[in-house]
Amino acid sequence: MKHRSVKFAAATVVGFVVGAALAQRSMGRSRSALFSARPLRRLAALGYLSGHPSVAAVRVLKDYLAWEEHPALRRRAETIVRRMEANLE
Repeated sequence: MKHRSVKFAAATVVGFVVGAALAQRSMGRSRSALFSARPLRRLAALGYLSGHPSVAAVRVLKDYLAWEEHPALRRRAETIVRRMEANLE
C-alpha cells in the first residue's frame, strides 16, 4: 500500500513538471505570434505578454491594437494595456 502511494506521488510530480515544461514551450512560441493570421495564436501571444509587463510590451500592444480587427481580441489587448500602464506608472 505504501509503495502505491509513493508511485502515485512520483507520477503526480512528474506529470506536473512535464505539463509546466510544455506550457512554457507553448508560451515561448506564442510570444512571436501576436500578428499571426490565426486568432487563437494571437490570443496565446496576448496571454504571454500579459504576464511580462514592460514599456516595450505596451508599445507592441498599441501597434497591435491599431492592427487587430477582431473585437474580442481588441478588448483583451486594451485591458492588458490599461493594466500594464497602471502598474508601470
